Amino acid sequence: MTTTDTPNQKDESLLALTLRQPPANVEAEQALLGALLTNNRAYDRVSDFLAGEHFANRVNGQIYEAIARRIENGQLADPVTMRAELEHSGILASVGGMAYMAKLLSSMVGIINAGDYGRTIHDAWIRRQLIDIGENVVNSAFGTTMGLSGQDQIEAGEEALFKLATEKGNEGDFVSFNKALSGAISVAAQAFQNEGHVTGLTSGLRDLDKKTGGLHPSDLLILAGRPAMGKTALATKMAFSAARAIMDEAEETGEKPKGAVAIFSLEMSAEQLATRILSEQAEVSGERIRRGDIGQKEFDRFVRVSHELARLPLVIDDTPAISLSAMRTRCRRLKRTQGLCLVVVDYLQLMRPSVGTRPESRVLEISMITQGLKAIAKELEVPVIALSQLSRQVESREDKRPMLSDLRESGSIEQDADAVMFVYRDEYYLQQRMPKETAFESMEKYSMAMDEWQRKMSLVHNKAELILEKQRHGPTGTINLFFEGEYTRFADLDTIHQDQ
Repeated sequence: MTTTDTPNQKDESLLALTLRQPPANVEAEQALLGALLTNNRAYDRVSDFLAGEHFANRVNGQIYEAIARRIENGQLADPVTMRAELEHSGILASVGGMAYMAKLLSSMVGIINAGDYGRTIHDAWIRRQLIDIGENVVNSAFGTTMGLSGQDQIEAGEEALFKLATEKGNEGDFVSFNKALSGAISVAAQAFQNEGHVTGLTSGLRDLDKKTGGLHPSDLLILAGRPAMGKTALATKMAFSAARAIMDEAEETGEKPKGAVAIFSLEMSAEQLATRILSEQAEVSGERIRRGDIGQKEFDRFVRVSHELARLPLVIDDTPAISLSAMRTRCRRLKRTQGLCLVVVDYLQLMRPSVGTRPESRVLEISMITQGLKAIAKELEVPVIALSQLSRQVESREDKRPMLSDLRESGSIEQDADAVMFVYRDEYYLQQRMPKETAFESMEKYSMAMDEWQRKMSLVHNKAELILEKQRHGPTGTINLFFEGEYTRFADLDTIHQDQ
């Protein structure tokens, strides 16, 4: 036999909920303050994670901040030295004046217990923040926040939780040099054992891997260039190569792939991106694929390659104008369910900042996005490759090779990135300068100009440059690549051939 609550019981339950007090431990706050005033060394046990805002009692928080200021300045903080400041500021006026200081001293705990009391205070603050976030989620769901869809509200709630988890007073600690050395030796040993001395994921480009050691966890790499330079093709090459390396490793060990490669394609659809990869691997022109202008042999090769590629741990999200918080949520979910090894974003100027944020300018907006992408790389411990547009000022220079100052709405792009790479093809610009017969006085001069143009074209044909302009952990320089326009394919450029 089941029982149901009467209307009165339900009302009483609701009343009990509304009367509940937010988590707080004022006794712990007073005890900690008493310990600090008695022995300033207790401050060392809480200073790296506790702040005045974490105290539930506002006066206690202000007293803590006043004590912290004196200790940080190398001064003694006790009831005698603090008296003048506390009386002058009026902090104690609402709690009985200096008599409150005597109460704090009587509540004192030993210095050994100061850390535990500090963590109790901090934990109560975290739970109060969670209550605030929950209330905001409930109020938004009831429609008090206009202009936000249900999905936007989910993203806003996740963003608030992410900030609370990663930015608000997290307790850290030193890593012993011995432990750091062990990690460094492990990385060096892996590089020594691996063919090509690659410690991270391979980019599929031999000379780039030599300079960088591969794609490393927690790194944000910016790949920038003007339109038609091949940014998407190059990033796709890296993503595909990484996915194939993950698959090859899984087949060697007989285990499942350790994770997937995620491409967020904000400009191209998933089908367009898949067609580009198929075109490159099957060596069938993407333009001919779209027109259906292929023979039976090419179609059979196309189908065979597609079956091989379908096994790769490669996923594509083509949501247009995706927000930073939505991207973070999907990456977390993928890492939890399938594993995650690499994230590629094409491209960051098409992204939106996290839901609920309203940057004052486009530069600030891009800065928030790059900082968020770096946070994703660090939190999930994966490399993130973000494509970026360049400003038009490149076109006004004689030498159109990009520089760091050309990063569009640069803001903190250069600052946040661990590496900045530019893709450049001289052939593209030279193609536009083909001599026109009407611009010359005679056929002889036109022929001479055409011969010179063809000579220059032959020198740059099927060649591209990957300019590694910044690398936080290694050398910079220019890497020459092979580029095949028909298949939008990048590859290593072999300039020296040896007879076998």
